[in-house]
Amino acid sequence: MPKEFKLPDLGEGIHEGEIVEVLVAVGDRVREGQTVLVVETDKATTEIPSPVTGTVHEIRVKPGDTVQVGSVLITFLEEGDTKGPTFGVQVGEKTGQTVVLPGEGGTEAAAVGSPAKDLSAAPPTSEGPVPASPSTRRLARELGVDLRRVTPTGPAGQVTSEDVRAYAEYVKRAPEAPPKPAPPTGAPPPVPPEPEMAAPSPEAPFPATVERRPLRSVRRTTSRQMARSWSQIPHVSHEETADITELDALRRRHKGEIEAAGGALSLTVFLLKAAAAALKAFPRFNAVLDTDSEEILLKRFYHIGVAVDTDRGLIVPVIRDVDRKSITELARELRSLAQKTREGKAGREDMTEGTFTITNVGALGGTGMSPIINYPQVAILGTARARLQPVVRGDLDRYEIVPRLILPLVLTFDHRVLDGADAAQFLKFVVDVLEDPGRMLLQV
Repeated sequence: MPKEFKLPDLGEGIHEGEIVEVLVAVGDRVREGQTVLVVETDKATTEIPSPVTGTVHEIRVKPGDTVQVGSVLITFLEEGDTKGPTFGVQVGEKTGQTVVLPGEGGTEAAAVGSPAKDLSAAPPTSEGPVPASPSTRRLARELGVDLRRVTPTGPAGQVTSEDVRAYAEYVKRAPEAPPKPAPPTGAPPPVPPEPEMAAPSPEAPFPATVERRPLRSVRRTTSRQMARSWSQIPHVSHEETADITELDALRRRHKGEIEAAGGALSLTVFLLKAAAAALKAFPRFNAVLDTDSEEILLKRFYHIGVAVDTDRGLIVPVIRDVDRKSITELARELRSLAQKTREGKAGREDMTEGTFTITNVGALGGTGMSPIINYPQVAILGTARARLQPVVRGDLDRYEIVPRLILPLVLTFDHRVLDGADAAQFLKFVVDVLEDPGRMLLQV
């Protein structure tokens, strides 16, 4: 009998995923562990392997479908199992398969996806699933490239992102079709056909100026997460500034040696270290609120999430045990994790169990921000762009005005768990550490 393959548990707090790509077709022989689907969640893009060696019997999903954990995705006939109802199959391209699914009183056709756009007159270079990473597959979809037409240059015949870009560029430069000949001299010009006008949408009086895009994947999950956080947590913010002139001078002095060690000595690295020290000093910021038991759960580990801007939206990977790592270790790990996240290669273990979050939008500009707490955490630290500002030193009798590099900070906290006085003390601690970098060696 056919073996049902259901969407497995993809990790902490993940209940659904979006089908990005179906890599097999009905009738395909697969081996155990072979990737058959690519699923994207708010945490990461995951390749789903076949649980058996056998034949694909039925496909119940298509790209773009949102499926719940436990939903049946594919059924298989294991090797040696020839039983089961008869199905008609119309085999097309692997990425756009039309299959016939069982229905009452016979069979019923169901379309699974649509054929990949043919970008070249040349036939596909290979059959079956093409070895490629999720980020490469995403790039191919964005550029409209059929991976099976791309000549792979990666190890073990894997198609790389560079291969996809090169093929897309080749297609772009391909000669266009010759223009149609002009009508004979003296002949009346051809009358162009009148364009077909689509019926106007009842929701929009000017349909030509409205573009509809589905709320999917990371954006859909972010929408739900932010709405949940905003509706359940009473948000309060406390703002402060830090003079990071000395810190920036330290950063610039050691930037080269950190880069030589494989890291990037950004301001966020120092924010991680300062936040870990503050979380130890003020443990209620490193907590969650259990509303069922009416308890505050204080966490004795310091896994700090860092918001990363990607082409899929804002994603928050987590650096674990920040308090136990040196500045050099954090600089290396943050650089590597941010790159993996942008490429869609971050795993579930990179995205879970965060206890506090930092979001630094300084590279994008702005004088301030109001971040939303990453539920179920109880606080988030945000920073804007540091700017040179005139600072008055001394008193009214004797003073001087000097240029200093000033960093705006804002701490948003859950008022059910914390009060304004707590936030003021926490943020002052962070400021003191940033203004005196030597304290990082003493506090953590």
